[in-house]
Amino acid sequence: MKTPRNNIMKSIFLAATMLATGSAAWAGQAPGALSAPDIQVSHHDRVYAAEQFSNTVSVTDPVDNKLLGVIRLGDPQPGNFSPLYKGQVLVHGMGFSPDHRTLAVVSIGSNSVTFIDTATNAVKHTTYVGRSPHEAFFTPDGKEVWVTVRGENYISVIDAKSFTEKTRIITPNGPGMQIFSPDGKYGYICSSFNPETDVVDVAEHKIIAKVKQESPFCPNIAATPDGNQVWFTLKDTGRTQVFNARPPFNPIKTIDTGPITNHVNFAHTAKGTFAYVTIGGLNEVKVFRTDDFSQVATIPVGNLPHGVWPSGDGTRIYVGLENADALAAIDTATNSVVANVPIGQAPQAIAYVPNAAPNPDDRQNLQALGVAGQVAHLSLGSRDASTDAKAPTSVSLFDQGLIQILQASVTGLQPKQKYTLALAERSDGGGSLQPLAAFMTNPAGSAIVNVAGPIRQIVVDQSAAAGKRYLVIVSGDAAGPGEAVQIETR
Repeated sequence: MKTPRNNIMKSIFLAATMLATGSAAWAGQAPGALSAPDIQVSHHDRVYAAEQFSNTVSVTDPVDNKLLGVIRLGDPQPGNFSPLYKGQVLVHGMGFSPDHRTLAVVSIGSNSVTFIDTATNAVKHTTYVGRSPHEAFFTPDGKEVWVTVRGENYISVIDAKSFTEKTRIITPNGPGMQIFSPDGKYGYICSSFNPETDVVDVAEHKIIAKVKQESPFCPNIAATPDGNQVWFTLKDTGRTQVFNARPPFNPIKTIDTGPITNHVNFAHTAKGTFAYVTIGGLNEVKVFRTDDFSQVATIPVGNLPHGVWPSGDGTRIYVGLENADALAAIDTATNSVVANVPIGQAPQAIAYVPNAAPNPDDRQNLQALGVAGQVAHLSLGSRDASTDAKAPTSVSLFDQGLIQILQASVTGLQPKQKYTLALAERSDGGGSLQPLAAFMTNPAGSAIVNVAGPIRQIVVDQSAAAGKRYLVIVSGDAAGPGEAVQIETR
């Protein structure tokens, strides 16, 4: 027999669920309408992160900021090299349905969108699309899922019930991400390869306007809850652009935000609506007002902040730390980090989903972190001790079992120049060099560099001291490497 307390608690949850699944589904926070009611943080909420190198989706309870487990969508390297491999590779993008019951998770390497039931953490369906998709979002009416197929030139429009492609919207090559106006009238599609953001009539699936990007590489775009502005980031130049979300879709503001500007999202509080921008090259989140664009806070968060998403009431902002394998929780009242949650490897997109779990104690289909929780961290700094580097190059060695994936978030170099990440005989960068990866910096003097191999054993394990090597960055390419410009600092 149910007690009066149980009946009261059930009524409260049902009322909250009705708010989450009715017409006011998004709770007054981005990506929904400002007029919708806020949903207070509860044990029914979940924070999800798409983790690129462990091929997992982590699931966190935001009340106590506790990792509940991971949804394993694929295997690490080298298991996923097999021609018979059926799992997902490079789990990266993420969106969720207006009724908060379905996640859409994009895997770049396996060209897929995996649909996950938030109540059971079970995979409902996997849809395969074109080459290298990047992000997927439901339309505000919940009827369609739009997927940017970044390796080609179109948006794949998927029916949200049958999970099949119903049409395509042709764009310039390399659509990076799309988001919708809160009323569902417009879709905004920025590009990762061309300096053009397209505005689409959602009902007609037709491009109706174009907005000039100041540089080609946009990874992320978001619309303010009041429906007035669209913000998008430019990772190559370290800027963030703002344009009018309604006709004539004119540019409003460009802000110099910093090297490796990753994602942007919004929190609406009693003090106004604020944009939170993750700056990977500075290991910071910068906070801006959306009325006068003034910067009101700089929040140190940890190595390579990437995805960002608000709680259902705007009291928290969650940030994925790509080179720290962690989720940072920011209190928006104080703009300070109040918790760090260990999660999977190299988190990319983040989604906070209010009332995702009808039974908050249910852990079905969740697994422990396992190898996904194993990582080593290093830093590289300027060889010239007099050089003032605000944030050193961060390096993560993500354990894959037999090998590691090395990811370096390189900062502080000359723009548009060739460099090589290498192993050196000596800690000062001297002696013989073994090149690992050649790269060119972007216009902000930054780069993301990846290598796979048994690198931890060479640069970290002290038991192999006789053969130990040191990570360095040298000028020039692998065919003609020059002097070391950055060396290991820890």
